[in-house]
Amino acid sequence: MPKGFHWIIAAQFISALADHALLIVTIAALTLQGMPGWWAPLLKLGFTLSYVVLAPVAGPLADGIVKGRLMGWMNAIKGLAALGLLFGLHPVLAFTLAGLGAAGYAPAKYGLVTELVPPRQLVRANGWIEVSVVCAALLGTGLGGLLVSAHWLGSAPALAWQEALTVPHGAAAWLPAELASIASPLGLSLAVLVCLYLVAGLLNLWIPDSGARYPRAPIHPVALCRDFCRANLRLWGDREGGRLSLSVTTLFWGVGAALQFIVLRWSQEGLGLDLSQAAYLQAVVAIGVIAGAVVAGRWVPLRQARRMVWTGIVLGLLMVLMAQVQVLPVAVVLLVCAGAMGGLMVVPLNALLQHRGHVLLSAGRSVAVQGFNENASVLVLVGLYTLVTAAQWPVQRVMGILGGAIAVFIAVLWWRDGLATRGKPDSLDDTSHAASHATSHGTSRED
Repeated sequence: MPKGFHWIIAAQFISALADHALLIVTIAALTLQGMPGWWAPLLKLGFTLSYVVLAPVAGPLADGIVKGRLMGWMNAIKGLAALGLLFGLHPVLAFTLAGLGAAGYAPAKYGLVTELVPPRQLVRANGWIEVSVVCAALLGTGLGGLLVSAHWLGSAPALAWQEALTVPHGAAAWLPAELASIASPLGLSLAVLVCLYLVAGLLNLWIPDSGARYPRAPIHPVALCRDFCRANLRLWGDREGGRLSLSVTTLFWGVGAALQFIVLRWSQEGLGLDLSQAAYLQAVVAIGVIAGAVVAGRWVPLRQARRMVWTGIVLGLLMVLMAQVQVLPVAVVLLVCAGAMGGLMVVPLNALLQHRGHVLLSAGRSVAVQGFNENASVLVLVGLYTLVTAAQWPVQRVMGILGGAIAVFIAVLWWRDGLATRGKPDSLDDTSHAASHATSHGTSRED
């Protein structure tokens, strides 16, 4: 991997770790404030909407500022969100603010990877990223659970924190009454997360500048939206792999978000597990994704990325099969296989999408287009799942219909792509990476 790549991985791992822990702590904050349970999904909604709404701005912003520096600024915004929650900001507003930081962070991170890594190494680089993202999700959720656990909240450091801020001569005595929330039981937990964001921001100092520079983007809101729409249409219309990879990754992330809820419900209703045991099955899926990502990063070159679409068909069929399973060991095996198919599919196609987006648009704009479509898919599919759940559809029916639809949709995409590329030479080589810097974006390099 190029110099500085592993600093990107380290910084994004710590940042994502804090993001997932912050979600758990924010849910606990809602509970402490006596909010009803339906407030918790609003956290995910506010966080995801930031990606969709800010997509026209996020791409030009990532292309207009040195990306490592921008990643540091976005970590600062996330840290401010945790700090705001510490000082009494409403949990939904605080987590939405964290989403704003994440929306600006993603195009800078993936765009920088595309600028630093040549096409022949993009699949491997995406394998590293996917493994770190999944590990951060697992460990971050575990960290969040620890930070809201009775063991932690009753520990000596947490009790000392509360005592120091509540005694008459403590720090809280010098603060207005509305800021006294720093002495809440979650005060030290939020302070830990602020420190994590600070560490992630410091790691960004070691990320090198790729030297890529792009033409200045329009700053008028209407012009920005028009530019973003043109970029969207150009990537969706690309027959060299952009349309296929964008279709597959958009579907994958929307389905993945819905599956988080489906697996929890299926585990309880179909397998008779309680909530904590059902959460372990989500970890089983993540283990499969890691395995698939590692295999793809090691053995699937970028020129073979389009051929990995078949794994999406297998993923859909596995979901149909899982809907009929009522034995835990069999369910575990199928979940690992489903996760592996997802990792094998999304890592090569994500690399292909980054490559084509970089050639056609720019590093930041292409990632912003990708983030917009994928997060819009998350909103749509999670919303549909909410509706069918409210209509009291059995979870087995939901899994069967969704799995069948995925298999058919991916099969049609694979067939159409085969017709479109039959007899055409392979256009993926290392020279296109340099050419995209030199000609497509008017890029110059600085020593």
